[in-house]
Order: sequence, then structure tokens, then C-alpha cells
Amino acid sequence: MPPAMSSRHNGEATRRRLIDAAIRVIARKGYHQATVDEIVAECGSSKGAFYFHFESKDALFVNLLEEFAGRLASAVEQAVRSSPVPGAGRVEAAVKAALELFAAHEELARVFLVEAVGVSPELEARRRALVDRFTTLIQLYLQQAARRHPLAVVDTRVAASAALGAINEVVVQWLNAPRSRPLAELAPELARFVLRGVGWPEEPVSVTEVPGP
Repeated sequence: MPPAMSSRHNGEATRRRLIDAAIRVIARKGYHQATVDEIVAECGSSKGAFYFHFESKDALFVNLLEEFAGRLASAVEQAVRSSPVPGAGRVEAAVKAALELFAAHEELARVFLVEAVGVSPELEARRRALVDRFTTLIQLYLQQAARRHPLAVVDTRVAASAALGAINEVVVQWLNAPRSRPLAELAPELARFVLRGVGWPEEPVSVTEVPGP
């Protein structure tokens, strides 16, 4: 590997380790109690390396939130495109994909849904922008559904916000309570709740019940 490429690769690897270390420290101690020194120690790197990649702890925090939001949006969109069951089945597929991602990255889910709330006015504005992104995504799906079936809601933005709030609350409760069930197993009931809330006329069909080709 040429020296320039090797240096770039090493830099990207260090940046990744810093982000992963920050996730662990923030999930364990909370955002305000987590320090750059602890993140660096967790990573096994140096403060010089930290400030080479990130201007501040806030900048790193924004970076990891946006990265996770992108992964979540991608997982949901892929689930909707790939669902073998149209209509209500796509809602369950989207919910299941989101829950699976949260369950696979518990520490990051806690940072995203718990620690990110109200950290500072600046970070709260960035967090709200991410929430709005997902609200808009859900609203788009509801508007598409309304073209096929009349819904019981007039304001799809309000309905989308309520649906996102329900999903977030289920995940937070799962994170904070003894685990009696895998998180993804809650997807069918959560999807039914969301669909009934908007007056969807079809009963969701579990994606796990669809016969293979």
C-alpha cells in the first residue's frame, strides 16, 4: 500500500475507534460526565489524535448521531423496498428493521434515544433535525398509503410524529427494563398499533409468515 494510502487508512481507523470508544463511554457514563480524556483512554489513542479528527466532544457527538441516523434510514428504506407484502406488511417490515438495528447496537441506541436529548441548545437543534428527518420519512409513507386507502387522520405530519414517538418509547422501555423478549419480536404489535392509529383498513401480515418463493 502506498504511504499516502496507508496513512489515510490508519487515520480512518483511528477515527472509527474514537467514535466507537465515545459510544461506549457516553452510554456508560452519560454525555455530560464523559470526557475527552476518558474517550481517548478507552480508545487507546491520544488527545492529539482526537483533536485532529474532531474539533470537540460536541463535534464527535454530532458525527455519531448523524452516522447512526443514516444507517437507520437506510435500513428502513431497504426493508420497505424489499418487503414481499405490500401495504401494511411494509409498515411491519420497516418497524422490524428499525428495532433490529437498535437491538444490534444497544449502546448506540441508548446514546441516540436517551443521552442525545437536551444535551445543549446547539446539539438539541441537530437532534431535532434528525427527528424531523424520520418524521418526514414516515409522513411520506402515510401519504403514499392514503393514495390507496382513505386514512382516519387528516394531518399526516401529526400522525407521523405520534408513530415515531411510539417506536422510540418502546425501544427506550426495552433498553431500561429486564429483557424478556428480543426487541424485534415486538414489531408486529407495534406495527398494528401504528396502523390502527391512522385507520388503516387492512390487518398487518407478519413478514415472518409470508411463504418463500
